[in-house]
Amino acid sequence: MAKIHELSVNLSNQIAAGEVIERPASVVKELVENAIDAGSSRIRIEFTDAGLKQIVVQDNGSGIDSDQIDLAFTRYATSKIANEHDLFNVNTLGFRGEALASIAAVSHVEILTNSANEIGTRAEFAGGVKKTQENAAARKGTQITVKDLFYNTPARLKYLRSPRTEIMKIVDIVNRIALGYPEIAFTLMNEGRILLRTAGNNNLRQTVSSVYGRNIAEKMLSFKSSDNDFEISGLISNPELTRSTRNFISILLNGRYIRNFKLASAVMAGYGNNLAAKHYPIAVVKIKTDPLLVDVNVHPTKREVRLSKETELSRLITNAISTVLLKNETKSDAISNLNNATEDTLVDQLKFNLNKNVVETNRPETQTDQINETVPEKIQHIQHTQYVDLDTPRDDDRYLITATWTENVKKQCQLTPFTSKQSSSGVISTGDELLASSLPELSFVGQTKIYIIAASNDDLYLIDQVAARRLLSFKKIMLELSSSKISQQGLLSPLILEFGNLDFLQIKDKLADIQKIGIFLEDFGQDTFILRSYPTWLGKEVEHSVRTILDTFLNIDDSDSQNLIKRIAADQAQREVAGRKKLTSADCGEILTNLRQVSDPYHDAKGNLVIVRLRKNDLRKMFKKD
Repeated sequence: MAKIHELSVNLSNQIAAGEVIERPASVVKELVENAIDAGSSRIRIEFTDAGLKQIVVQDNGSGIDSDQIDLAFTRYATSKIANEHDLFNVNTLGFRGEALASIAAVSHVEILTNSANEIGTRAEFAGGVKKTQENAAARKGTQITVKDLFYNTPARLKYLRSPRTEIMKIVDIVNRIALGYPEIAFTLMNEGRILLRTAGNNNLRQTVSSVYGRNIAEKMLSFKSSDNDFEISGLISNPELTRSTRNFISILLNGRYIRNFKLASAVMAGYGNNLAAKHYPIAVVKIKTDPLLVDVNVHPTKREVRLSKETELSRLITNAISTVLLKNETKSDAISNLNNATEDTLVDQLKFNLNKNVVETNRPETQTDQINETVPEKIQHIQHTQYVDLDTPRDDDRYLITATWTENVKKQCQLTPFTSKQSSSGVISTGDELLASSLPELSFVGQTKIYIIAASNDDLYLIDQVAARRLLSFKKIMLELSSSKISQQGLLSPLILEFGNLDFLQIKDKLADIQKIGIFLEDFGQDTFILRSYPTWLGKEVEHSVRTILDTFLNIDDSDSQNLIKRIAADQAQREVAGRKKLTSADCGEILTNLRQVSDPYHDAKGNLVIVRLRKNDLRKMFKKD
């Protein structure tokens, strides 16, 4: 057995750095937390080459005295705790005394600091060893520059992700810290481009606007509650504003961003049944409590904490969120809509016509009296006329059927972009037609509220009308997406889509893939895109559909990228066919005909059953005929 020996200071520092400094974002986190603990009101972060080449963090905090520089870069040297009692009453973000020593062990570090003295101090460290220290001009506060990260531990570089991913990690951690400290003005820059800027005016909603975008901040609901041990507050999105992952739930405990599955689940529980499956809210939950109830010394990077009375806190969060959602629940009231109708609305309804020679607002005397009770004076001059047969064409063009009816209809058709290419066979691809024999020709028998009943020979078929319509819509969308040129519809007013900084970077990185489905976004600056046209397969509610599709791109896993287009088409088909509707016999017959042209008519795009077949023998067994 080899002899036991003590590790050198340099080697032990590098080992410690492996626990604390995992990637450039870890450096940013540690330096920003130190700046906050120093009482800063303004913090500026700049980085180059995803943080590997250079990271600069500047603050206007208390600074470090010149005779304290060496201690600041020594392991387990800190000004934030002094004894065992302080370890269980931590009021700062940092306290372990490892950050600066760990960073200096794997990079070149330069510190320029001034603790309100007439002259400041400048020092350089490399590989954990101080190279120089001298007096230098500096403003009050500290500026730390980290260069050539992992230069002496190249094996670490193999575990880093792409530069884009590392940039997003930095943006994400600064976003979380900014949400925890809205009273501090943060500026985050990447190679001269501003990624985040907060006002530092202690307005959480304004900070959320800087992080996630104004569109989201305006739709957030504020909440506040407390008990004997905890005080909670923050902002949550309404149930209609969701994302595809839990990453947008930020739990901030005494200003510290933490990961806690139970507390995140408590946020979800507050929404009850208002959230669809696999949809998660955007939430910023700030928790204030006595530090004695929190043990933050359970993880080297302090991402996880041990919390006393966690069950009581979860219940408090759930109740606070459910209460604010209940207060802000809005329901449509048809009676109030009628009572609040304006005169302009009545005028517009009475004056509405397709063509001045087609429809006149005059009506028989018996109806005019009823309208005059509420109609404004400016249209009460309509003269009463004697009742006439509306089926008789007249030359005075005052009634629905006129001598110029046919000519006017032709004019209207020319004004409307009617197309003759829309047909039921349009949902069929050439390859699917070869497999059309998988479903026999069905005869329509009848329908219930949910199912279409059809028959073939002596077999009975039950078709889920909603699933069938979604399947046909899915096939139609997939056919359009597979075409070489996706048809576009121009927008009268281009859409300006604003996003948070992190979302903007991710979307910009995937613009080429997004264009493949017919959505052409242009960088409009300040974390916004402009959309001048949209693919016709989107249908109505263009902005909502585009944002939902972009959300899918933001949260898709690399393993699911091959099925991305299929997933987008399936989700769009589900939005188009929201629920069941009353179908005519002709509608049912058309659905049955189109289903025969689908390769697998028995399952929709998400694998749900569309058709159940009851064979003749199955029916005989059910009725015990054998």
